[in-house]
Amino acid sequence: MKSEKPMNKHSQTDTPNAVLEWLLDSDPSIRWQVMRDLTNAPDQEVTAERIKIATKGWGAQLLALQGADGSWAGTAWNHGWNSTMHVLWLLREMGLDPASDEARHAVGLVRDNVHWMGWDWDGSWRGEDFVGNPFFAGEVEPCINGQVMAGGAYFHQDCQRILDRLLAEQLSDGGWNCEAENGSTRSSFNTTICVLEALLEYELAGGNDPKVTESRLRGQEYLLERHLFRRKSTGEAIERDREGSTVFTRFAFPTWWHYDVLRGLDYLRHAGAKPDARMAEAIQLVESKRGDDGKWKLEVKYPGNMPIKINNDEGQPSRWVTLHALRVLNWYSTDNS
Repeated sequence: MKSEKPMNKHSQTDTPNAVLEWLLDSDPSIRWQVMRDLTNAPDQEVTAERIKIATKGWGAQLLALQGADGSWAGTAWNHGWNSTMHVLWLLREMGLDPASDEARHAVGLVRDNVHWMGWDWDGSWRGEDFVGNPFFAGEVEPCINGQVMAGGAYFHQDCQRILDRLLAEQLSDGGWNCEAENGSTRSSFNTTICVLEALLEYELAGGNDPKVTESRLRGQEYLLERHLFRRKSTGEAIERDREGSTVFTRFAFPTWWHYDVLRGLDYLRHAGAKPDARMAEAIQLVESKRGDDGKWKLEVKYPGNMPIKINNDEGQPSRWVTLHALRVLNWYSTDNS
């Protein structure tokens, strides 16, 4: 697949001051990551900015929306992007400090009160009125369980049931697929990235299990063998997933369960993977999307009700996408030099 336009005048590590100023003129949840990943600010300054997430801006707004029952939108999960799972996903992406009093209180309410209605521990469906698994025990679909476990591991919760299920559900090609229970033997990029992020958060939180690392690296190879967006069998670029709802080469935030090339690269960066030639075409794709102003646009805004507004509209420059793109390019350029 050819990139959408030739490599532009910017080098991979060249970030104009105007772009950094634009990124820093934002919410604490973005500012602290820019300071850490793009400006090499002193640790104490980064920490001081990160602390603000719990009391100012988007993070504080999300925390204030939690119900007395510990849930958001009154449910563990929904299609609207404002459920308990989705808010914890956002708080993790924002970098809310798991050790903060605010995080410990909010997550404790989730742990003690929120349940998956209908789902029993053995994975059987007992009906909508059945008070099922505690939130961090998860349900049955690996894409949902992956997102739950990523938040749970990040916030230092016991997600052992989910972990055991995910390890047992890995397919022979190295990835995962929510349709495996319906007979699918081929993995899904969408499901695989959700599980990979969960396993990585488990390891980063101190989980020391060789089986987890081995499983994650097999899943990582699933992405790399496909150059992050190609079919292994033919080398053909994958334009969109089988349902047609996700375009791998268009960048979104929040991504939720959807895969895209930038999300895959940012996972590899976060995992400390060593850049290799199989990533080069994906990196070129990211670079090709940088505008002449040094910013990246939000290309996809998945339909659903967000709990708060944290991004511009489709087609407008996005601080979230720009942050992720710049740190991926810097990681690749630095580690591949």
